[in-house]
Amino acid sequence: MPGFNLDKRVRLSIEIALTVSGHSSLRQRQDAEARGLGMSGAEIDAARRGRSFDAWTSIALALAFAARLGDVTGLRSHRGKALSFGMSENICQDIEEIAERVASPQLEPG
Repeated sequence: MPGFNLDKRVRLSIEIALTVSGHSSLRQRQDAEARGLGMSGAEIDAARRGRSFDAWTSIALALAFAARLGDVTGLRSHRGKALSFGMSENICQDIEEIAERVASPQLEPG
């Protein structure tokens, strides 16, 4: 089984999922960036629901949500699943750091 790559598509999927209530200009930027990375409308919609058609990305999203919520039990569970699925410890840490960095959507001046 090939290894998991925390590429731009996965990183953007995490950002989209964690900023679903963001300002419309944020959503437009994310949509444009996602399309530029080759993501389909269905993939973007799935990310907005915190899901993915890709199993690896789904596991990354679950881990990111647990990290964002500070859910220690969920974090432990999702990290264990990610590791058993073949993700490295470093990638798990990167996903958790991305989740922590993605702050609540910042509203742009009106």
